[in-house]
Amino acid sequence: MRLLLAEDEREYSRALCAILEHSHYAVDAVYNGNDAYDYARTGSYSGLILDIMMPGMDGITVLRRLREGGVTTPVLVLTAKTLLGDRITGYDAGADDYLEKPFVTSELLSRVRALLRRSGSFTPERIVFGTAALDGVSYELRGPAGSVTLTCKEYLVAEMLFRNPGVVLSTGRIMETVWGCGAEAEINVVWTNLSFLRKKLRAVGSNVEIRAKRGLGYYLDEA
Repeated sequence: MRLLLAEDEREYSRALCAILEHSHYAVDAVYNGNDAYDYARTGSYSGLILDIMMPGMDGITVLRRLREGGVTTPVLVLTAKTLLGDRITGYDAGADDYLEKPFVTSELLSRVRALLRRSGSFTPERIVFGTAALDGVSYELRGPAGSVTLTCKEYLVAEMLFRNPGVVLSTGRIMETVWGCGAEAEINVVWTNLSFLRKKLRAVGSNVEIRAKRGLGYYLDEA
């Protein structure tokens, strides 16, 4: 699942991205309100995390304009302000939740999970297809012969396939969802991760295969 993080303090943003990516979320980071609005309006995100105090356009203005434009993606607002009136302003603008700085990592992740449940993008802790299971807590791939741990990108690619068995996913769609539209990575990273996943599916003894449909993309199937 891909999140948009809008936070103008770059070191703080990098720390939040590391926390979220460690929990296997794909994250796009922007540092001002104008970019936040443009990305949120045109990108495909499961959730948005907006800081209130940003240059260009503050988070409340971004949120209000998104809601006026019909964007319904759930939004978690971050702020150092603690006044009740500020929270009410955020909720009235269309925020789904509100988190005051400073906060602990576990609280942030809990709020994000709650946000995704509201969006319908919540992923069960365990997704099963055939004799393979994808564990969303330990980030392991399991099968009759044992289990292996997946890297962050492997997990995100596997999650797309396991959530859409039999559905052909293009390389471009996988690239955009896992690495983001503005990613500097080459398209061959998709093929590399698919190759690693194929090996790991065999290693756990599952009857599940990643098949290719020439010119169209890849899909999950039972052997």
